[in-house]
Amino acid sequence: MIAHLPALQVVLPLLFAPVCVLLRQHTLVWLVTLLVSWAVFIMACLSIPVVFDIGPLSYELGGWAAPWGIEYKLDQLSAFVVLIVTAIGAIVITYARQSVTHEIPRDRVYLFYTAYLLNLTGILGVVVTGDVFNLFVFIEISSLSSYALISIGRDRRALMAAYRYLVLGTIGATFILIGVGLLYVMTGTLNIDDLQQRLVDLEEQRTVITALAFLTVGISLKFALFPLHFWLPNAYTYAPSVISVFLASTTTKVFIYVLLRFLFSIFGASFVYDVVHVDRILLICSVLAIFSGSLSAIYQDNIKRMLAYSSIAQIGYMVLGVGLASVTGVLAGIIHLFNHALMKAALFMCMGCVFYRIGSVSIGQMKGIGRTMPWTMAAFVIAGLSLVGVPLTVGFISKWYLIQAAIEQDNWVIVITVLAGSLLAMIYIWRVVEAAYFQEPDIGTDTAGHGEAPPMMVIALWVVIIANIYFGINAEMTSGFARRSAEFLLGAWP
Repeated sequence: MIAHLPALQVVLPLLFAPVCVLLRQHTLVWLVTLLVSWAVFIMACLSIPVVFDIGPLSYELGGWAAPWGIEYKLDQLSAFVVLIVTAIGAIVITYARQSVTHEIPRDRVYLFYTAYLLNLTGILGVVVTGDVFNLFVFIEISSLSSYALISIGRDRRALMAAYRYLVLGTIGATFILIGVGLLYVMTGTLNIDDLQQRLVDLEEQRTVITALAFLTVGISLKFALFPLHFWLPNAYTYAPSVISVFLASTTTKVFIYVLLRFLFSIFGASFVYDVVHVDRILLICSVLAIFSGSLSAIYQDNIKRMLAYSSIAQIGYMVLGVGLASVTGVLAGIIHLFNHALMKAALFMCMGCVFYRIGSVSIGQMKGIGRTMPWTMAAFVIAGLSLVGVPLTVGFISKWYLIQAAIEQDNWVIVITVLAGSLLAMIYIWRVVEAAYFQEPDIGTDTAGHGEAPPMMVIALWVVIIANIYFGINAEMTSGFARRSAEFLLGAWP
């Protein structure tokens, strides 16, 4: 059974996606999706000790050995990312039922769950595959289903947001495909491990450098690195709440994983850092992302848009770790994949609860809501403190490692950037807290119908909040996984 886990994690949601189309009934399709989501999460948990204690898991499709056949492979990094994705997927679908009914027309509900399972198939396939063309195929599966998920709600503005995402996402995918094609022309292989071996003797070729450029730009567009982020704010703002939670917590993380995989598992750290100096470009873009995203978030009245701009800043922190060009820096970036997934899932889930009750996520409409939705807003405060980086939360762990990596290189500009980003995050989080707890509702505002969201939504939210605190106090497991992944990627470099 263990040997089949890499394939089962992709095949299971793919097989059950059409089942949702056949069943159609809301409760049944939710139950099917719930069982599949928890099943792949359990598989991810089972694979973690095997991969970290024994070694990578490999599955050869059709019995064709790599590099001639397509290989699914779980190593230290991919197993950790699969754990993040499946954990978020399981808790999001547990949370989703009432929110989906409230925000998505009833005749589209089964289509939502179908598209969700296809999206889960795509992003898990991206992480698990050991073949770069197969990776591109899974990217397209996840992207196409994402466009459908964003536009499936009642808000017509989501259609334009999905269309913009489609156009820019297609450009990013084209860049990735061109990069993959150039690598194939130079090496004659598409297997990741085989590519790494064959590129060692081709590093000085202009075609290889061009391929790296196309891949870096295309992948960066996919995870919205500044200045390629313009699709993200509207997509997160106008998508149904459940989709905002899932995309913000998983999709960007998976594409940062793809960047890490290409930079280190294919091109190699010495080529990326010592020859092409990609780290310098990533460092500049990440610093600009932190400041531009945080400053833009401060001026937003729509909290989902505020959190979307906050995500741009948080993506900057993840890429900042890669740009610091050290094991500690890459460790910080990888652990922030996990920590940010918890933080942003909790924040968007809070907004899903608020929207369920008052039909708005505007700061102006949330005056005094801390008294009518105490559990939801308490969760928002804790998740907000985690985003700022307050001790005893996961956000502190990420920023601690980033600062440590910067101090190792005597790079005080980066230390100041991280601290300044935290102060800016405090400003926009405080705007929501002030409205919720320290302002009275406007005269004439009817608060009689306000109250907590359905119990399942609140319980799922607090599971994520407890995880924010637990992994902020006991970070031994996550930091251990992240360190071993970073050492695995960088190998003997420098």
